[in-house]
Amino acid sequence: MFSLNNARLESLSVHQVGNKSMDEGVRYSDGLVNINDENLVNVILRYFLSSFSGNEMYRFFNDVGVEQNEMYTLAKRIFDNPDDLFEQSKTIAQHLYNSSTHSKVKGGELYVAYFRELIVDNKVTEGIGVFKSETKNDFIKVDFQGGSEMIRCLEGTNVNKLDKGCLIFNTKEEEGYKVCIIDNLNKGNEAVYWKDDFLEVSPLQNDFHQTNQFLGIAKQYVTKHITEDFQVSKADQIDILNRSVDYFKSRESFDKTEFEETVFGDTNVIESFQKFDRSYREENNMELSDAFEISESAVKKQARAFKSVLKLDKNFHIYIHGDRDLIQQGVEQDGRKFYKIYFEDEK
Repeated sequence: MFSLNNARLESLSVHQVGNKSMDEGVRYSDGLVNINDENLVNVILRYFLSSFSGNEMYRFFNDVGVEQNEMYTLAKRIFDNPDDLFEQSKTIAQHLYNSSTHSKVKGGELYVAYFRELIVDNKVTEGIGVFKSETKNDFIKVDFQGGSEMIRCLEGTNVNKLDKGCLIFNTKEEEGYKVCIIDNLNKGNEAVYWKDDFLEVSPLQNDFHQTNQFLGIAKQYVTKHITEDFQVSKADQIDILNRSVDYFKSRESFDKTEFEETVFGDTNVIESFQKFDRSYREENNMELSDAFEISESAVKKQARAFKSVLKLDKNFHIYIHGDRDLIQQGVEQDGRKFYKIYFEDEK
């Protein structure tokens, strides 16, 4: 976890980076941004930092060795000599340009910032921010001193939402630093260039990552695969999803065997899940422990994606939160399907 509440912006550089496959090139600025305007700095800090949550952390890596990771090397140079940020930012811009080869990658402004007074693992440290703005919005500017041109339509960046970002903390250098990333435009194959090609990072194997990934596997099995091996109703699927989340919410530590027995119960279903789990991990090159401390923030994040709504045609939505035995499914003699619901209180 980290805190950005007292972050102090020391220096800032900005360049324009286009799409390499379209030969749009890189446009470098002449020098560092003037950050003497306190109001401007406050807006910049909010734009850069407000989207980071401090949950899942990454590290720079490379199959040969972390020293071969371009961003790791550039970050190390800046940490070693913060006064060299502008020159290194131009190399970062060129590296991003070389990574922007997919035809759908949008050009935009690249910001490279140096921060002090960041807190990570309860220690004060420095950090490097790398941010990219790809989305432009129209806005109206009213100028009461402008004579006949009192209202103008301008195009600019929405500072309430960061498109892409990366915070590099000056800690764990030998392991590839601690890195937090944002990609709010992560749609389609072209989006992976930011995380995989430009930054080249892999998740830290911490409690948040373990909890988040295992809940994701359980969700994939219940919603996509279990019906291939067993006849399971939608209500039963929702019930299993609810039991999965309840397991993580009610415990401080995770044990895979206990989870399987508590959530699935049936031996055949457990064997089916174990086979799916092994296959999913292999296909996604995923390393997970079978026992770990449960991250409350990861449970909250994943729980939002666990749907407990049973949709019946366009007429009814049934929210299933508790006892599965209180809802029964059947078929009338004329073929119409029904659910019977038992309850005590009506509100």
